[in-house]
Amino acid sequence: MADRPFDRAFDFLHVNERPEKPREKGITEMRGPYYDPMGPRELRDILETMGWYVDIYKFSGGSFSLMPEDAVRELIDICHEFDVKVSTGGFIENVLIRDNDKVDRYVEECAEMGFDIVEISSGFLAIDADDMVAMTEMVSEVDGVEPKPEINVQFGAGGASDPEDLEEGQQDPDMAIREGERHLDAGADLLMVEAEGITEEVVEWRTDVAYRIANELGAENCVFEAPGPEMFEWYIKNFGPNVNLFVDNSQIVELECMRSGLWGKTTSWGRTTTYSGD
Repeated sequence: MADRPFDRAFDFLHVNERPEKPREKGITEMRGPYYDPMGPRELRDILETMGWYVDIYKFSGGSFSLMPEDAVRELIDICHEFDVKVSTGGFIENVLIRDNDKVDRYVEECAEMGFDIVEISSGFLAIDADDMVAMTEMVSEVDGVEPKPEINVQFGAGGASDPEDLEEGQQDPDMAIREGERHLDAGADLLMVEAEGITEEVVEWRTDVAYRIANELGAENCVFEAPGPEMFEWYIKNFGPNVNLFVDNSQIVELECMRSGLWGKTTSWGRTTTYSGD
């Protein structure tokens, strides 16, 4: 734990302690361009005010492939200025389907552009776990980037389908856990745990799956997608304020207020705390 590297406003008032960057727990991954554009001025505004609480900035939906190269590089440079890593998001599955012979080139270009993390996603793919693990191994051997494999319990994870459309695609959590173990052995430090099939696009939350993944793979090795305050509140209540979470950029202030014990919902307000051991 460490003090914040700046003079916090109202620093005489209590907030929970947070690990120092680069954090190994309490990671906040923030969604970048996806639902709407995000330019350098908006990103800088976010990071100048809340940048110490953000660890990873994630492009989504391959949005970087639509933007001017200079703009992508500028966004990456701003993130690095605030010690924020930059992730590709789950675009590699699009490359696999449309440009299968260019996967290596895609990863090399990510490294050249300054990306720090290549997410290895498979929510929409019928693909062997062996092939997914092989890509983790491949990315881990490229200088400048690290692999971040996605595990999921829902075929079609990552989309905006209705729960009824996804019911038949629910998968055995044991498969996701075993694949996650293989990715960690292959060189991954973090796994992205998709919300679909757990807390999103389901008729009832499958919290038992979240517990199993955390217990068997280690919560410290997972970044749980939590696209909504009721979801990240649940994770904080059950795994503590330093659980690793992926949220939309519009939610990072509310998330950090919950982590810091400043604010909460009816069942969590005033109950979130940490222990420094000093």
